Amino acid sequence: VIPAPVIHIESYSEDSISFSLKMTTNIKVSGYVVNIYWTFDTHRQEKRTLIIEGEKSIQKVANLTAHTPYEISAWAKTELGDSPLSFVHVVTSGTRPASPSLKAKAINQTAVECTWTGPRNVVYGIFYATSFLELYRSPHNTTTTSHNITVLVQRDEQYLFLV
Repeated sequence: VIPAPVIHIESYSEDSISFSLKMTTNIKVSGYVVNIYWTFDTHRQEKRTLIIEGEKSIQKVANLTAHTPYEISAWAKTELGDSPLSFVHVVTSGTRPASPSLKAKAINQTAVECTWTGPRNVVYGIFYATSFLELYRSPHNTTTTSHNITVLVQRDEQYLFLV
């Protein structure tokens, strides 16, 4: 039986998490697949995937958000097949930034100007869809470091926007 890998949180800060991966077996490990999940504003689950080569590994994931719960899952790739999943949860330190205040204004039938308030020198994600279900499951999205963006949409549709 292939055991699940052990994920150990080495350290965390406002914007990063460091963790180690190891297996408690003599089975040869060729690498790991790691997923980091977090929920954005209760509407959208985000994921970052890391493919890691080798048997033992210490990883640092940066560009995270302060005071946000993250779930890290991992499985090992071994000579006998893939291991079961292992999970760990951690909340980054600090104070979570305030939610931006978004204004969306139609420019014409196929363009919407989105503007918002918020801190400088961060990356904003803009999500939009024609229904709440689509906004949660598979929204259109883009990112920017600005405080405004023009989004192209389909004509004769109503859209929901989230930044």
